[in-house]
Amino acid sequence: MTAYDAFKSGALVFVAAVVQVSILSQLVVLGGTPDLLLVTLLAVAMMRGALFGAGAGFFAGLIVDTAYLQTLGLTSLLLTLAGYWTGRYGETTGRDRVHAPLLSVAVITILYTASSFALRFILGESSSGRVVFVESLPPSMLLNVLIASVVFAICRRALPSEPTGTPEVRLIG
Repeated sequence: MTAYDAFKSGALVFVAAVVQVSILSQLVVLGGTPDLLLVTLLAVAMMRGALFGAGAGFFAGLIVDTAYLQTLGLTSLLLTLAGYWTGRYGETTGRDRVHAPLLSVAVITILYTASSFALRFILGESSSGRVVFVESLPPSMLLNVLIASVVFAICRRALPSEPTGTPEVRLIG
């Protein structure tokens, strides 16, 4: 990957973080909010790989944590893990599969919400499980899946189709 590709990927994640914090966090549709930052991170991680996804996730989480003045490192940890595992999924399966982006967005949205709820519970922050998992998660996951096609198309256009320097993992057997 060239430095220019890294700059473009970082710019995509940065713009998504700013839009998420300033505009989309206030937007509530059917009880859920779309997470543009998470979907953009997953798109970049799937195209770039696990290590780049983890670095981009940490960078995005740091922006969100400092913008909201909340527990520093909580969102960074969650987005780092989301970026890493989506990058691994992109490396070990075909990046060109039609269902891969939508599947990764749906699964990571559920895991991200559950992990965030668990970590906040451990830290002593009160939150209702019914509100998080029953009222907020289904519409948020639906909104994330709906915006995933557009975000993945933008990221594919902005980034080269094949990452340079990172070979795809081939399974033997």
